[in-house]
Amino acid sequence: MRIRSMMKLAVSALTVGAVMALGSAGDASAQDKRVRWNMASAYGSKLTQLGTLGVRLSEQMEAVSGGSLRFKFFEPGALVPALEMFDAVSAGSIDAGWSTPGYWTGMNEAFALFAAVPFGPRAGEYLGWYYHGGGKELFDELYAEYNIKGVMCGVIAPEASGWFRKEINSTEDLKGLKMRFFGLGAKVMEKMGVSTQLLAGGDIFPALERGSIDATEFSMPAIDLNLGFYQVAKHYYFPGWHQQSTLFDLMMNKEKYDALSDTQKAQIDAVCGANITAGLAEGEAIQGAALAELKEKGVTIHRWPPEVLAELEAAWNDVAAELAASNPTFKKVWDSLSAYREQYKVWGELGYL
Repeated sequence: MRIRSMMKLAVSALTVGAVMALGSAGDASAQDKRVRWNMASAYGSKLTQLGTLGVRLSEQMEAVSGGSLRFKFFEPGALVPALEMFDAVSAGSIDAGWSTPGYWTGMNEAFALFAAVPFGPRAGEYLGWYYHGGGKELFDELYAEYNIKGVMCGVIAPEASGWFRKEINSTEDLKGLKMRFFGLGAKVMEKMGVSTQLLAGGDIFPALERGSIDATEFSMPAIDLNLGFYQVAKHYYFPGWHQQSTLFDLMMNKEKYDALSDTQKAQIDAVCGANITAGLAEGEAIQGAALAELKEKGVTIHRWPPEVLAELEAAWNDVAAELAASNPTFKKVWDSLSAYREQYKVWGELGYL
């Protein structure tokens, strides 16, 4: 009996030891799969929506993955200058970046069509094209040329058209101005005789204050209020014909992304989808109060007259035709978006007030 009991104890000890060994091996394997990435941001962490959505992305990624994915948020310029993160992510010197595809038109103008389109779609229509109209496939194809995987990760409501020191009554008043402008809208403004330049968000106010630019556009009222443009320019114009909605994305080095597990990739998709919902809902909710505060600060709110909008739209049609003729990739994406919008128009006119 004693021998039999000792044998049972020995077998039990071996079993426990084996289980512990397997557990340790499993833990080590799980540890090996954990991702600890540095994520550069084009926007400061305190900047309403643009920055705070990047922080939310970082926090939710860790929470949803149970710590398997940690994307550490870095302020603009902490790793590389904001407008240089594309090359850094492509090369793998930075793991990931939070920004908008519209910043990378210097690489290919087609990137702008995945950010904001003059006289283009609102958020619902835009996302419809991206997810169900062929946009995502074209987006993946374009980024893959640069060893980057992009996941659409945010959308915001319409932007304002711009801040001006003096009242603008016609497109003639635009001629000769120096203005910060983003994306494809900048090419339209150049047709109007405006000299444009792209500045990162944190560089705009100093440039406006010292007079190196005469005017600027950046974002929606709640965001522009945060940046203090009203202190220098008192004329604020709507609607944001150049950005009826704006998309933001998480860029990742493609080789590093491809090495992730299927579960981790699904977690990234899930967090980014939730970030899109959160961004759009918040953006729609906070503009009324921001506009009221801007009026209290002495800002005059203007709406472009129909004739000005018509001139801007005609200039945009010229720009789109020129880019499609000179850039095959732009044409491919533009044709896809245009075909989708033509089909969507039937529903849009019937379904909405």
